[in-house]
Amino acid sequence: MTATEFIPVIVMLGFAVAASVGIVFFSHIIGRRKPNPVKLDFYECGVPPLVSQRMRFHIRFFVIALLFLIFDFETVVLLPWAISYKTLIANHGWALPLISILIFLGILVVGFVYELAKGAIKWE
Repeated sequence: MTATEFIPVIVMLGFAVAASVGIVFFSHIIGRRKPNPVKLDFYECGVPPLVSQRMRFHIRFFVIALLFLIFDFETVVLLPWAISYKTLIANHGWALPLISILIFLGILVVGFVYELAKGAIKWE
Protein backbone atom coordinates (compact mmCIF):
# COMPACT_ATOMS: atom_id res chain seq x y z
CA MET A 1 0.00 0.00 0.00
CA THR A 2 1.19 3.41 -0.88
CA ALA A 3 0.50 6.71 0.78
CA THR A 4 -1.51 7.91 -2.23
CA GLU A 5 -4.18 5.29 -1.53
CA PHE A 6 -5.02 7.02 1.76
CA ILE A 7 -5.55 10.49 0.21
CA PRO A 8 -9.36 10.05 -0.21
CA VAL A 9 -9.65 8.92 3.41
CA ILE A 10 -7.60 11.89 4.64
CA VAL A 11 -9.63 14.33 2.51
CA MET A 12 -12.91 12.86 3.83
CA LEU A 13 -11.61 13.06 7.40
CA GLY A 14 -10.64 16.69 6.80
CA PHE A 15 -14.13 17.49 5.49
CA ALA A 16 -15.73 15.76 8.49
CA VAL A 17 -13.58 17.68 10.98
CA ALA A 18 -14.16 20.98 9.15
CA ALA A 19 -17.92 20.41 9.04
CA SER A 20 -18.03 19.52 12.75
CA VAL A 21 -15.98 22.54 13.79
CA GLY A 22 -18.02 24.79 11.49
CA ILE A 23 -21.34 23.59 12.88
CA VAL A 24 -20.22 24.09 16.47
CA PHE A 25 -18.74 27.52 15.67
CA PHE A 26 -21.83 28.84 13.85
CA SER A 27 -24.13 27.38 16.49
CA HIS A 28 -22.16 29.26 19.14
CA ILE A 29 -22.32 32.51 17.14
CA ILE A 30 -26.04 32.24 16.36
CA GLY A 31 -26.99 31.08 19.86
CA ARG A 32 -25.59 34.12 21.64
CA ARG A 33 -28.84 36.07 21.49
CA LYS A 34 -30.62 36.54 24.80
CA PRO A 35 -33.86 34.52 24.72
CA ASN A 36 -37.23 36.02 25.48
CA PRO A 37 -38.26 35.19 29.10
CA VAL A 38 -41.77 34.29 27.95
CA LYS A 39 -40.35 31.60 25.69
CA LEU A 40 -38.42 30.11 28.61
CA ASP A 41 -41.58 29.73 30.74
CA PHE A 42 -43.14 26.29 31.15
CA TYR A 43 -46.44 25.55 29.43
CA GLU A 44 -48.76 22.64 28.92
CA CYS A 45 -50.21 22.61 25.41
CA GLY A 46 -50.16 26.40 25.27
CA VAL A 47 -51.89 26.80 28.65
CA PRO A 48 -50.00 28.22 31.65
CA PRO A 49 -49.23 25.43 34.15
CA LEU A 50 -51.50 24.96 37.15
CA VAL A 51 -48.92 23.37 39.47
CA SER A 52 -45.18 23.66 39.94
CA GLN A 53 -43.04 21.77 37.43
CA ARG A 54 -40.54 20.83 40.14
CA MET A 55 -42.44 17.89 41.62
CA ARG A 56 -40.54 14.83 42.78
CA PHE A 57 -41.05 11.37 41.36
CA HIS A 58 -40.77 8.22 43.38
CA ILE A 59 -37.68 6.09 42.75
CA ARG A 60 -39.88 3.20 41.61
CA PHE A 61 -40.57 5.01 38.33
CA PHE A 62 -36.85 5.05 37.60
CA VAL A 63 -36.48 1.38 38.56
CA ILE A 64 -39.27 0.44 36.17
CA ALA A 65 -37.63 2.53 33.45
CA LEU A 66 -34.31 0.75 34.01
CA LEU A 67 -36.00 -2.65 33.93
CA PHE A 68 -37.68 -1.69 30.68
CA LEU A 69 -34.32 -0.72 29.18
CA ILE A 70 -32.70 -3.96 30.33
CA PHE A 71 -35.42 -6.16 28.86
CA ASP A 72 -35.54 -4.02 25.73
CA PHE A 73 -31.82 -4.67 25.33
CA GLU A 74 -32.54 -8.36 25.84
CA THR A 75 -34.92 -8.24 22.88
CA VAL A 76 -32.32 -6.46 20.77
CA VAL A 77 -29.82 -9.24 21.52
CA LEU A 78 -32.25 -12.16 21.35
CA LEU A 79 -33.92 -11.44 18.01
CA PRO A 80 -30.77 -11.43 15.84
CA TRP A 81 -29.55 -14.50 17.70
CA ALA A 82 -32.82 -16.31 16.98
CA ILE A 83 -32.75 -15.31 13.32
CA SER A 84 -29.17 -16.49 12.82
CA TYR A 85 -29.54 -19.63 14.97
CA LYS A 86 -29.49 -22.02 11.98
CA THR A 87 -26.30 -20.46 10.67
CA LEU A 88 -24.71 -20.57 14.12
CA ILE A 89 -25.52 -24.27 14.46
CA ALA A 90 -24.10 -25.00 11.01
CA ASN A 91 -20.85 -23.15 11.77
CA HIS A 92 -20.26 -23.94 15.47
CA GLY A 93 -22.42 -26.94 16.33
CA TRP A 94 -25.44 -26.80 18.60
CA ALA A 95 -23.70 -26.47 21.98
CA LEU A 96 -21.85 -23.15 21.72
CA PRO A 97 -24.78 -20.97 20.53
CA LEU A 98 -27.18 -22.58 22.98
CA ILE A 99 -24.85 -22.33 25.98
CA SER A 100 -23.96 -18.71 25.19
CA ILE A 101 -27.60 -17.58 25.04
CA LEU A 102 -28.48 -19.60 28.15
CA ILE A 103 -25.69 -17.83 30.06
CA PHE A 104 -27.03 -14.47 28.83
CA LEU A 105 -30.59 -15.35 29.85
CA GLY A 106 -29.38 -16.78 33.16
CA ILE A 107 -27.72 -13.48 34.08
CA LEU A 108 -30.95 -11.64 33.24
CA VAL A 109 -33.06 -14.06 35.28
CA VAL A 110 -30.73 -13.74 38.28
CA GLY A 111 -31.03 -9.94 38.08
CA PHE A 112 -34.81 -10.14 37.78
CA VAL A 113 -35.10 -12.52 40.75
CA TYR A 114 -32.89 -10.13 42.75
CA GLU A 115 -35.25 -7.25 41.88
CA LEU A 116 -38.23 -9.33 42.97
CA ALA A 117 -36.51 -10.32 46.22
CA LYS A 118 -35.67 -6.70 47.03
CA GLY A 119 -39.29 -5.70 46.42
CA ALA A 120 -38.41 -3.03 43.89
CA ILE A 121 -41.36 -3.89 41.68
CA LYS A 122 -44.06 -3.88 44.36
CA TRP A 123 -46.37 -0.83 44.23
CA GLU A 124 -47.48 -0.71 47.86
